[in-house]
Amino acid sequence: MKKIQMVDLGGQYQEIKEQVNASISQILETSSYINGPEVHAFQKDLEEYLEVKHVIPCANGTDALQIAMMGLGLKPGDEVITADFTFAATVEVIALLQLTPVLVDVEPDTFNIDISAVERAITSKTKAIVPVHLFGQCANMDAIMELAEKNDLYVIEDNAQAIGAKYLSGKGDKKMAGTIGHVGATSFFPSKNLGCYGDGGAIFTNDDALAHTIRGIVNHGMYERYHHDVVGVNSRLDSIQAAVLRAKLPKLNDYCDARRTAARKYNEALRNEESIILPKTVNQCEGICDTCDCHVFHQYTLRITSGKRNGLVKFLNENDIPCGIYYPIPLHKQKAYLDDRYKEVDFPVTNQLVEEVISLPMHTELDDEQIAFITGKVIEFMNA
Repeated sequence: MKKIQMVDLGGQYQEIKEQVNASISQILETSSYINGPEVHAFQKDLEEYLEVKHVIPCANGTDALQIAMMGLGLKPGDEVITADFTFAATVEVIALLQLTPVLVDVEPDTFNIDISAVERAITSKTKAIVPVHLFGQCANMDAIMELAEKNDLYVIEDNAQAIGAKYLSGKGDKKMAGTIGHVGATSFFPSKNLGCYGDGGAIFTNDDALAHTIRGIVNHGMYERYHHDVVGVNSRLDSIQAAVLRAKLPKLNDYCDARRTAARKYNEALRNEESIILPKTVNQCEGICDTCDCHVFHQYTLRITSGKRNGLVKFLNENDIPCGIYYPIPLHKQKAYLDDRYKEVDFPVTNQLVEEVISLPMHTELDDEQIAFITGKVIEFMNA
């Protein structure tokens, strides 16, 4: 059996090695490292894939979120609502811009932001909602967009974990994750479903004026060299990373299918374990089906309800099976974001999830033998 890895980037590289190496060699020959042809070509390719008018590449996913907020003209003191159960980058950029983060609880089954909690958190100072499409599927965007329209709020989709996922609206139409709100942001960190070989990110929008503003912000506020029209930052996707992403983008749907297949096999093996809650797929999908495209399984995350989660982590590691706890500490308990506004009674789900969640290896190269070994060890521990 091959060594089990949390993410097998080396195996994935072998399939695209020839194209990636040729593209990088060409970049080295032409020395077009910044804003070169590969960057512009990737931008166009991604716009076509996402069916969105504007993709603005940038240096990383955290910058993408920050630049999206800058582009919307949010001001210090404006309140921005987001989920408590996610990676810190989402709240980090809110704080960096001197906006006021408002953390709310999440749903116990999808792990995505709780719509009722969002509604309760809206005040006269609220200017935006940042739904995080956690672990690979969209938050309830119908309800979020309805709340936003009702309260004149911006919606910034944190799509770092769900690129390639589709959202089925209540009207029956499908849109790509990250293209539903006023603006979306994603990361191309190597372990993402669409990842480069360094840092990278992008911002998406269908708003022409907003796209124009953002294009200036990512490049020191310049639309013409040495003319700084807006306050900007230095955040550009380099050509080498764009070349890697161009090689991977045509395979993204296949990558997502491979992850869904692995998730289905995990589910089949673990479905009879009473103290394990399997991942839920929304949009009326019964379990995980071959035709479902609403979840792309950036992570395959279980809930262990018997109090044995930490023991399971130890047991898996002892058997050379990597696993992850995403996330072990709620944002409202992180030292950097402590605030007297937050009451523990408002975060019952998040506080429970951090004690129960465990993510098993999930990537495009998982094979049946590895999945059988992983699930066998999980079942062995849970029934010991």
